[in-house]
Amino acid sequence: MKETIDRLRSAGTVRIEAVDTIAAVEATRVALLGRKGEVTLLLRGLKDVDPADRPTVGAELNRLKVELGDLLDAREVAIAGGGQGTAASFDLTLPGKPPAAVGTNHPLVSVLESICDIFFGMGFSRGDGPEVELDYYNFTALNFPADHPARDIQDTFYINEKVCLRTQTSPVQVRYMERTEPPLACIFPGRVYRNETADASHSAEFYQIEGLVVDQNISLADLKNTVDTFVQNFFGADEPTRFRPHYFPFTEPSVEVDMQCMVCRGKGCGVCGQTGWLEIMGAGMVHPNVFAAAGYPADKYTGFAFGMGIDRIAMLKYGINDIRLLYENDLRFLQQFRGVL
Repeated sequence: MKETIDRLRSAGTVRIEAVDTIAAVEATRVALLGRKGEVTLLLRGLKDVDPADRPTVGAELNRLKVELGDLLDAREVAIAGGGQGTAASFDLTLPGKPPAAVGTNHPLVSVLESICDIFFGMGFSRGDGPEVELDYYNFTALNFPADHPARDIQDTFYINEKVCLRTQTSPVQVRYMERTEPPLACIFPGRVYRNETADASHSAEFYQIEGLVVDQNISLADLKNTVDTFVQNFFGADEPTRFRPHYFPFTEPSVEVDMQCMVCRGKGCGVCGQTGWLEIMGAGMVHPNVFAAAGYPADKYTGFAFGMGIDRIAMLKYGINDIRLLYENDLRFLQQFRGVL
């Protein structure tokens, strides 16, 4: 048996060194080590070997199996590398080839994170909440009674009478206040939904970020300073803003915040409707009824809230003229932002 093993070792080595294709390597592997291979048949024949010699012969056969397997692996590596010799001639620590295309963050994600970084620098924390929301948190706790006409403006998708897809991230403000005692300053980014027909400036789903500050003696001046700081850091130090009176159920007084049009620089153009200004967010002082829903005494605390569409902010900053471009996953559009954001 020892002579048979030595002969197979020698013949197998020569056979392996002679192969020159990956397919030939695999064929040789099957012929030597497969289920009906020469080494396998010898292993099965151990039962016929004298019991006294069986341990020695078995160990030698297993050693032969490992040796031939290593030779086959090395030959496969050599052939795959262009036939430049054995595996020892390759530096396996060399870096691989980089992929032809490297992914990047979606512009909405990049804009969202940039906005969050600015508010983190002002001392805000970050909160999150469910996209599938209770009607109570989405409307009632935000001073939208069941028969309030402002509900029509924020028509959404309902799961049932008590559960809907959130129309804004304001519900997270109430949830956050329920479990957090003032003073607090927090931002709430996320995806929201409204039952709207998609066009150049509207989408049934979009991204929004809201902010909330609550403490004693918070005023509208604090809100304006916070908004101006954000605009100057995100859009540039020379971008002026203005506040206009507005109405929101969950704030009183309420304002619309405008930024000078970046296209005409305030002179008036088609983008800004000849006004010289572009609306970027709604804001105001938190309504006492919202404080009551969260369990805050309105005679002790005041606060402000603001909210803006991340999609609109991205469109303003990068001159995007159609919100649908952000959701079509067209690589020709998305690749423009590689290395920019």
